[in-house]
Amino acid sequence: MPNKLIYSMKKIRDIELSKEDLALLNSKLGLKSLFGNKRIDLERTLAEVKYELKLREQQAELVKLQAWAIENRKKIVILFEGRDAAGKGGAIRRMAAHINPRYYRIVALNKPTEDEEGQWYFQRYVNKLPKPGKIVFFDRSWYNRAVLEPVNGFCDQEQYDRFMSQVNDFEKMIIASDTYLIKFYFSITKEEQEKRFEDIRKSDLKRWKLSPVDEKAQDLWDEYTKYKQVMLQDTDTEHAPWIIIKADKKTEARLEAIGHVLKAIPYK
Repeated sequence: MPNKLIYSMKKIRDIELSKEDLALLNSKLGLKSLFGNKRIDLERTLAEVKYELKLREQQAELVKLQAWAIENRKKIVILFEGRDAAGKGGAIRRMAAHINPRYYRIVALNKPTEDEEGQWYFQRYVNKLPKPGKIVFFDRSWYNRAVLEPVNGFCDQEQYDRFMSQVNDFEKMIIASDTYLIKFYFSITKEEQEKRFEDIRKSDLKRWKLSPVDEKAQDLWDEYTKYKQVMLQDTDTEHAPWIIIKADKKTEARLEAIGHVLKAIPYK
């Protein structure tokens, strides 16, 4: 029955399907995707199946990468920066989905405590850096001070200037301590951000994601852009370059980010 249904749909939609496409549609994953949507859409189903298969392939490589890092006592730091709702958290979850939870940590720091406000700015991040054999994913990082804090008035000009004068040397020190440092910036359009915000507002399960800072993001779009451009220009160094991920399509962004990690770290 599934074969007949697929061939019938092929005829109705007049879609060119290769033998490989038909095999994917008839697979367990393909059938689940096909009938899991309210509307049967072959092109969408094929895209979803190909994405899932590629993702699984990359996740298997991440397991190998982590095993190499553990065995060789390597330290890995991966930063995820970008506007609100850019897809940073979703990309981190896909990267971490199948690796050993004992050897990685996701860091998403809250507002500094009173004691932390009196410390050297980078101190609270130093305390979260990985030990040998560990991976740390930063869901936003010290770069809060380069964009989010000045835009929202959470730091003054002197604090901002001090950060910008120190950050490149700070990252040099991290790398010099035998640590791999990868910096991602997830870039989305203003229209896509508004669309994602609206989807979150409509969802009873996701509404908690919208913070007061998020609610102001559209109004402050141009201010974010100004500080973002300065950050990307002044902190894109040879030792720690920014990797810009076009993130309007979440699936493509996730695959691109994981693919870069697999290329950047010589785990093989």
